[in-house]
Amino acid sequence: MSKPKTDSHSKKMKRKEYLKELRKLQAEVCKLQEWVKYKGLRVIIVFEGRDAAGKGGTIRALTERVSPRVFRTVALPAPSDREKSQMYFQRYMNHFPAAGEVVIFDRSWYNRAGVEHVMGFCTPEQHQRFLDLCPEVEKYITEGGIQLIKIWLEVSDEEQKRRFAARIVDPLRQWKLSPMDLPSRSKWYEYSRARDKMLDATDTKNAPWHILRSDNKRRARLNCISHLLSLIPYKEVPREPVELPERSPHGAFDDTASLANRPFVPERF
Repeated sequence: MSKPKTDSHSKKMKRKEYLKELRKLQAEVCKLQEWVKYKGLRVIIVFEGRDAAGKGGTIRALTERVSPRVFRTVALPAPSDREKSQMYFQRYMNHFPAAGEVVIFDRSWYNRAGVEHVMGFCTPEQHQRFLDLCPEVEKYITEGGIQLIKIWLEVSDEEQKRRFAARIVDPLRQWKLSPMDLPSRSKWYEYSRARDKMLDATDTKNAPWHILRSDNKRRARLNCISHLLSLIPYKEVPREPVELPERSPHGAFDDTASLANRPFVPERF
C-alpha cells in the first residue's frame, strides 16, 4: 500500500517555497468550496494517524482560507456518560454534512480501532464488532450520496519522539500533550498492530484509506491538499462581475468624533 520514502520527501522544504505552493493550492480549495456549494455536494474527510503525526496542522493548512460554514471541522471530546449509552456511531452522525458542506473529522469513529482498543477503553468484542460493522456503515454512508475520504497520517518512530520532546519543553505546544500521548510512545507496536488490523478490515473500494507520510510537515500538508483536490472533481463556478459601490452622502455626520469618549484598546504595538 505504501511506497518507500524518497529523498525528495525527507529533504527540508524552505518556508518561502512552501508558502508559495500552499497559496496556489489554497486558491484551488476556494474554487472547490464554491463548487461544493453550487452543486450541493456532501463530503466527509476523516483524518486519523498516530499521535503527533500532524493532523491539526494539516487541517489548518486545508481550511485557513475557506469559510467555516462550508468546511466544518469536528474534533469531539471524550464521550459523555449519555453518549456512551448511545449507538457507537450516533454522536458522529450528528455532525454529518448537509448539502453544500465538507465536514472534516479530526479523529473520528476510528477511535475505537485505535486508542480505545490499545488503551483498553473498549472490550475485545466491541473492537471486533466495530471492525466487522464499520465497512457496512461506510457503505451505507457512501451509497447515500456522501463522498467519504479517509486520510491516515503516518509518522516515523524517530520523528514522533522528537515532536513529543519538543512539546514537553515548549509552552506553546504543551497544551498538545494529552494523557494518551505518553503511553502511545511505549505502546508503539501495539498501535502499529491496531493500525494494520484497521486497514485490513476497513480499506474498502467505496471508502479506501489514503496513507500520507508526515515526517516532513510542509511537504505532507501540500501533498495532502493536492491529493484531496484530485479526489473531488470540481470546476470553477462562473461569478458575476463585482463593483464596489460608492459611499452614499445621505445622512452624513462625523462618525469618528462620535467615538471620541469611548474606551479604546490600548495600542501597545
